[in-house]
Amino acid sequence: MKWEAAHKGNSIMRKILVIEDNEDIANLVALHLRDFGSEVKIALDGDEGMALVQSGAYDLVVLDLMLPGTDGLEICRALRARSDYTPILMLTARTGDLDRVLGLEMGADDYLTKPFSVRELVARVKAILRRTDLAQKQPAQENKAVFKAGELEVIGDKRAVTLAGKAVDLTAKEFDLLWFFINNPGHVFNRSQLLDKVWGYGHDGYEHTVNSHINRLRSKIEHSPAEPQYILTVWGVGYKFRDQEIN
Repeated sequence: MKWEAAHKGNSIMRKILVIEDNEDIANLVALHLRDFGSEVKIALDGDEGMALVQSGAYDLVVLDLMLPGTDGLEICRALRARSDYTPILMLTARTGDLDRVLGLEMGADDYLTKPFSVRELVARVKAILRRTDLAQKQPAQENKAVFKAGELEVIGDKRAVTLAGKAVDLTAKEFDLLWFFINNPGHVFNRSQLLDKVWGYGHDGYEHTVNSHINRLRSKIEHSPAEPQYILTVWGVGYKFRDQEIN
């Protein structure tokens, strides 16, 4: 399948792969992504999507969870097994929290539940790409910074976390959230601010996303999630990383 490209001047923009078995949805998504200057390729089943993932590099993959053939979670695993990091926006028709958690645990950067507005999808895509750009532009010294707070150690360029010397397995978004907190110790952020700073958008009704990520992050880095030492709740306001100076 050939790329269908959108150009601005003489520059070719982002390469995005849409893996979605509903052809109408796939074409609609692709149309709007091309509108802001992206090259978009479509796969209408999981087997074709997996083949494209394994044979090419993309700036973003928009990935349906439920696919004929290879399912979305397997494709997500394959992407995360690669040495290069490819952002993933996962789409799901399921409404249960378990399905969203599975996608996030597999390494999806964000998710949308069907039915969704195309406007919101485009906003999410732009937010993911913007965060990717910012991460790539960070000074090398900041990317390689090692932060230590108590028994917690975070290595920026490796996206690695250890607690008391043992590796902690975080999803992409859990690491982004922790990295943001650890770079802003003592500062209190409400849920809307965290959505804007970490997810790149601030839609009403999505504050529960922050809560679920903080709960899961605490379960992984706190010895006692009910009595956290690192990510603290400021009642009636929001959350903050503990005030002590980070080494």
